[in-house]
Amino acid sequence: MTIRDPPRWEGTSSDPNDEQFGHIVHETSIEDVGAYDAVFVGEPYDGAVIGRRGARAGPAAIREALASVKTHHFDDGPVSNVADVGDISFEGVSDDVAAVQSMVAEITADVYERGAFPVFLGGDNSLTVANVRPLVDRDVSVGVVSFDAHLDCRDPLDGPSSGTPYWQLYEAGLDRLAVVGARHFETSTAYADFLGEVGGTILTAEEVGRDPLQTVDFALDSLASCDVVFVSLDMDVLDETAAPGVSAPTPGGITTRELYRMLHHVASDSRIAGFEVVECAPSLDDTDRTSKAAARAIAHFLSGVTTDA
Repeated sequence: MTIRDPPRWEGTSSDPNDEQFGHIVHETSIEDVGAYDAVFVGEPYDGAVIGRRGARAGPAAIREALASVKTHHFDDGPVSNVADVGDISFEGVSDDVAAVQSMVAEITADVYERGAFPVFLGGDNSLTVANVRPLVDRDVSVGVVSFDAHLDCRDPLDGPSSGTPYWQLYEAGLDRLAVVGARHFETSTAYADFLGEVGGTILTAEEVGRDPLQTVDFALDSLASCDVVFVSLDMDVLDETAAPGVSAPTPGGITTRELYRMLHHVASDSRIAGFEVVECAPSLDDTDRTSKAAARAIAHFLSGVTTDA
């Protein structure tokens, strides 16, 4: 399994004052990833999706949408010093999801070991295992803040899937999980009970609606014992009106404004070691709303990370 050369980033504006991500994202190699504040790693894979597929096209669609987004944040100024290492190649991989997770984890471990802050562009939620496992394998306490409508802690009785990553990570040694934006009537009682038994935290979309920053602060407080924190964004945390292009869109989700406030805030935590955006399936959204929402989520997150770098 290898990484393909990164695509060429280009801005779309003819105004020389309109600095866009397409103008500032550098193309880089795996050897040089440590020179940047953040590095994109594409993961075009959806072989483990429980519901509707299409997330393998997510990395390309997110890049295209982000290229035309301006770099300026009113509070923090422009985002800069970001690079793209390209996509992991999944050509010829087996149907064995566990084997795919292990192979991808070898690459993501290399990215971390070279001192990079990775932003993984998914791809389906099964690869959260590969994106977090290298951190869990270190001699540190690891927690995850997961922005998701679902808990994704199913027991992989029939093998790993997009619904099993946190069960797998707890088995591997994950210390804490806080799920932000979970929806009522989207999770079975058994999975909610499991997360309660292992000390996880569930914060619903209703709680986000009452006070987004207080909710995400509660999530971070629940990970106070962790040395390292990873942030995962499943696009189905958004209401289906904002993100129809996901495997399981449903009503009652959070808004883009709430999500962006929380991502910018959580990114300022010095323990954050990586970020992923998963389950963006552009073929399921003929309006491009989902990829546009994902692109701006990355921009808001990076404005916090690069400011504090």
